[in-house]
Amino acid sequence: MALRGAHSLALALDRPNAGRRCVAARWNWGEAMERAKRSVLLPAALSLSVALSSGPTLLQARPEGVNKPELLPRSYTPVIDVAGFLSEGQEGRIAQEIKEIEELTGFKLRVLAQNYPNTPGLAIREFWKVDDNTIVFVADPSLGNILNFNVGASVDLNVPRSFWSRLAGQYGNVFYWREKGEDASIEAAVAAISSCLREPPGPRACSTIN
Repeated sequence: MALRGAHSLALALDRPNAGRRCVAARWNWGEAMERAKRSVLLPAALSLSVALSSGPTLLQARPEGVNKPELLPRSYTPVIDVAGFLSEGQEGRIAQEIKEIEELTGFKLRVLAQNYPNTPGLAIREFWKVDDNTIVFVADPSLGNILNFNVGASVDLNVPRSFWSRLAGQYGNVFYWREKGEDASIEAAVAAISSCLREPPGPRACSTIN
């Protein structure tokens, strides 16, 4: 397929479930999504490549999948920062926010900060027990837009798809994270996701991003 833009999104999440959604800064939710389900969500090392450009995004040849369990922390945590973007205090605050989200809504937010290919990749699937209630937030500035999301099917039914692209556009663009810092982008995104998930479902749910 044709490639537009110089950067690509690589989410190393292997899950043969066509209900999951992978979202970058911009996404063409028509034929491209159907093709993605058929050709990308395979029971192999999944890396979804999405061009980040000013126009519609198209799938391209996938980079090599990564599986490095040695990069996983020794004890369980919902926040894995192999890139060193977050301070210990920031990780603690984000982990507490994630705990509250899960207790209130049942949805599981998980945050992975990385610089591809320096990532545990596929290993996070089992480590986090990724399922249809899980949002995997991959923060990776090497992709251009630092905010990338893998959204479970149950989450997809409750959160408008446009929310993820708007969130990436606001806090994930290269101008924002270069000026504010990678940590600021991550914290702002987590706060926005928390606010969204706490809202009751409806036609205007998650319509604003603060």
